[in-house]
Formats: sequence, structure tokens, C-alpha cells
Amino acid sequence: MKYDAIIVGSGPNGLSAAITLQRAGLQVLLLEARDTIGGGTRTAELTLPGFFHDVCSAVHPMGAASPFFRTLPLHEFGLEYLNPEVLAAHPFDDGSAAALYQSIADTAAGLGEDGPAYRRLFDPLVEDWPRIEAHILGPMLKWPKDPFALAEFGLKSLQSGKQIAARFKTRHLRGLWSGIVAHSMIPLESLTSSAIGFVLTIAGHRGGWPIPKGGSQRIANALAAYFQSLGGVIQTDTMVTALADLPEAKAILFDTSPKQLIQICGDRLSSFYRWQLRNHRYGMGVFKVDWALSEPVPFVAEQARKAGTVHLGGTLAEIAAGERLVWEGKCADRPFVLFAQQSVFDDTRAPAGKHTGWAYCHVPNGSTQDMTEAITAQVERFAPGFRDTLLATHTFNTAAMEAYNPNYIGGDINGGVVNIAQLFNRPALRFSPYRTSAKGIYLCSASTPPGGGVHGMGGFFAAKQVLKDLF
Repeated sequence: MKYDAIIVGSGPNGLSAAITLQRAGLQVLLLEARDTIGGGTRTAELTLPGFFHDVCSAVHPMGAASPFFRTLPLHEFGLEYLNPEVLAAHPFDDGSAAALYQSIADTAAGLGEDGPAYRRLFDPLVEDWPRIEAHILGPMLKWPKDPFALAEFGLKSLQSGKQIAARFKTRHLRGLWSGIVAHSMIPLESLTSSAIGFVLTIAGHRGGWPIPKGGSQRIANALAAYFQSLGGVIQTDTMVTALADLPEAKAILFDTSPKQLIQICGDRLSSFYRWQLRNHRYGMGVFKVDWALSEPVPFVAEQARKAGTVHLGGTLAEIAAGERLVWEGKCADRPFVLFAQQSVFDDTRAPAGKHTGWAYCHVPNGSTQDMTEAITAQVERFAPGFRDTLLATHTFNTAAMEAYNPNYIGGDINGGVVNIAQLFNRPALRFSPYRTSAKGIYLCSASTPPGGGVHGMGGFFAAKQVLKDLF
């Protein structure tokens, strides 16, 4: 069969590109190297039978916030989101915790004397978000529809996480903010580190930090089922190592890292573009742990017991020091840990009465140091007795993460550093970041704007560029 377009890679961006092109009337083939579609949205029994763990992504504020996903009838294809009462909790050693709720008012109410400062900072940003979301979640080199709203967001997000934290008086809000900013995977004192913090917080206030019922695989399955309902074709167990592996098509879109793009079709790319891709910088890696648990995690703080996501790291100073250490190539003894407890809200994840735990910390890119004990100790620190609930443990170091998904170079789940140096040249400085130097070949992965996260926007914008260029 002859195809108009071929997508290599079935992560959320690849699936989104495929849907966009198929909806435009093209005939699209989607290829996946593994036997299961999904990329960063897969779910598997990693520990014991009946315990279903999200292999990579777990909680999906960007899925709920995605302008593209909102245009799709994914609920008709089995996707159901569950919203925890507490979006994210940040416990402290004294048993207290700060909490992010979907309601700005509820969040501010729990922040004491910092409540008014929180409202002043986030009320206008949350209100203006619909006017700037397509620009923030897409290519930056274009004229915005609302330059004034974008300027307000930009002036704040260009600052470091520490600069924004200086506005706050209490350790509770500073800690809560630092945990959200640390998702950026760059030091908290780096310019633009606050940008991810703003986007995630705004997304939470507008749509929550939801968990897909049944696991993150349900997102990929819904996207794939919708794509196939439109007439699209999916082929798994198909490893692409060269363009010669592919049937003829007008457009080929790669949901891969720049490194893989060079390996597959470097001879078709200009020497200057190859040089740009080779200079694309990959960031921190992750060490991930999944647990089968006999009962819910016994967090001391009530807010943490009710949260889908729990940020474990203590104060802003402690988190900032740990993330700086990783950036400098060393593992932290007390790492910042991102923890999720999906089974508390989704009883399909574990046998009756049992639970799952999901966690990772940042490590230097390519590090193979075993962080299992350090991560476990951080959970135990805020949930005494946690060790007594462990039934089985499964781990991924950076090498295992890259083997699972070759896009995760050195364990970098973001497709490259998201700092000011790569804000406008992701993965290369071009008017369209999705076009390569070769006609008909495009990049649509997390290494293109807007970067990592399960939102499909990179795939959507790449497909729109294909339609503009070739059809």
C-alpha cells in the first residue's frame, strides 16, 4: 500500500502527528519498534502479577491542558481521567505539608501569610492562559495573538525558580514552589527554570493533575484507536534503522531524538544541520523505582495521603542544593524525589487492598549509580513504616530507561535540556524547528517545541508544517 506520510515512533507526539495528518485526508502509516505502542505512556506489570505500573509518565497535567488533545474524542475510545483531591503535596520533616489544589482559593488558603502573594502571582496568569497557551505550547518564533499577556508570562518565566521564590515569606510556599520547579530538570537558580513551574501550576489550576484510569497506556490506546477509526494504519515490531526500511511516502516524521535521526538518515541531512543536531544538549537522567505495596503509603501529612503526586525533598535550600549537585555530575545523597500513588485513586492498578508506588529522582546523564536506597529513604523520611509495606521492587537506571525508550538519551526523559540556551533552538535554530534540512523529512519528538510532556503538541505542529509544505 502507498502512503502519503509515515510516522516513525508511537509516542504521544507520533500519534498526534498521525491523527492530524489522517484527519486532513492523508493516508498515514505509523511504525513502532516495540510490540506495544505508547513511548512514554506505557503501563506494565513490572513487580508482581496484578500490579500495574506506569513505566514512564504517570500524572498528566499537560494531557489535560493540551489544546490538541481537547479537540479529540478520546473519552469515546476508553480514556477516563481521575482527579485527586490534592494535586501535589509537599511534606516537611515536622509533619506539616503544603498542597496544590485545582482551586487557587483553596491553595492560597493553606499557605498562611503567603496566600495573598500566591493569588497576586497566579490569578492573572491562570486567567490569561487561554490567550497564550498555543504560543507557549508550540514554536516560539512566531507573532503571538496576545503580546501583552505573553509578555506578562514571559517576564516572570524567564526568571529563575529561586528569584520567584524570593517573593514568598514561608518555607511552605517556597518548598511547594521548589518541588514544582524541579520538574524542569535544571538548577533552580538557572534562568527560565521557573517556566516549567508556571506551566504546571497553571495547568493544575485550569484542569488538574489527572491520572488515567487503568494506567498511562490508556492515553496511547485511545489516541491509537481514534487514529485507526479514521483509517490510519499502525504496525508494531518494526525497527527502522535506515530510510531504505520505509515504503515510499511524501513525508516522513520522526518521533525520535536528534541522535536517532542522524543514525537513520544522516546522509540526507546537510552537514550544518547535522552539526546543529550533534550540539543539541541532553540533560539530567532519571533513576526510577516501582513498588508493589501491601497498603497505602503511611505519610504523616494528611495532604500527602490525599495527593496524586508527592514531592519529597524538604526545603527549597535542600532541593536546590541536590539539583545543583546532579547538574554538576554528582548524585545527591538525599535526592529530590517525585512520587506518585495512582492506586489510591484507581483501584484497577493493584489487587484488592494492595497498592503501587511510583518514584524517580534525577541523576547525572548516563549515571548507573543505584539510587534505590536513597529514594526509599526519602519516602520513609516522610512516611515512617513505608519499608514495612514493600512487597516487591523494580528499578530502571539511565541505561535501562534508554533501552526501554531510545529517545531517553542517557536517561533524559525531556528530549534535551530545557534552559535558556535551548529555548529558541530546540533542537536547532531554524524558523521551523520541525523541518529538517532534507525535503520531506521532519522531526516531531519531545526534542522539538514545546519539549517533554504528554501533550502531543510537538506532533501536532510538525504535522501542520507538513501540510503547509507538501499538501
